[in-house]
Amino acid sequence: MNWRAVGIGFVVEIVLGVFAFAIPGVGHAAAGLIGGFVAGYIAGGGLLSGAWHGLVAGALGGILIAVTLGLGAGVIGTIGLGPLGPFLGGTVFLVALVVALLMAIDSAIAGAVGGLVG
Repeated sequence: MNWRAVGIGFVVEIVLGVFAFAIPGVGHAAAGLIGGFVAGYIAGGGLLSGAWHGLVAGALGGILIAVTLGLGAGVIGTIGLGPLGPFLGGTVFLVALVVALLMAIDSAIAGAVGGLVG
């Protein structure tokens, strides 16, 4: 496992993910694809190695986003919505985890391509 490749791919996904809020949906998918490609390219080693490194980078980025969104929605929901706050926070957290899984999958595909190129 090349943790340097995973770390760089993770940072690329997070930085691009921050700017992706300007283009919801498309921007986050692009951030996952580019970060996964970078991780796979740096790791090299072919299709499986690139896919693995892209998957790990995408999963870490997606989990960080899911936790941040879940905690933020929970705190805001608890303050503003009374008894519905924890329910709203939990629902947002579960939706964010599904999005995190989807980010990991597209990062793995792009990582496989990056592993072939690198």
